[in-house]
Amino acid sequence: MTDIKQIAVNALEDLKGQDIVTLDVSELSDVMDTLIICTGTSSRQVKSLAENVVEDGKEAGIRPIGVEGMETGEWVLVDYGDLVVHVMQAQVRGFYELEKLWSMTPNTRDNADGSDPHQD
Repeated sequence: MTDIKQIAVNALEDLKGQDIVTLDVSELSDVMDTLIICTGTSSRQVKSLAENVVEDGKEAGIRPIGVEGMETGEWVLVDYGDLVVHVMQAQVRGFYELEKLWSMTPNTRDNADGSDPHQD
């Protein structure tokens, strides 16, 4: 089977996407396994990067479930189910800090109050 993760990273690198990060979020999410985050220098580059990911995926026989954000080009999300690609302008990426958000240990009902659920 074709690896959409590698196709997406290559497509981003081909158009000089900046600061490409791949995160394994399988332990944090039941919805997806991998996030790829990339910075584009302008709305035009953000759109081009996302379009390149979609086109390279289609050439490999893989179509996204959805693409959002192409209108403005500030933040484009390409959803492949298990893999979600976020292409963002630098100021948007800095504001939302997805890497930080998705690297945190999630709260559960057991430790939502800050206590250690393993202590008696």
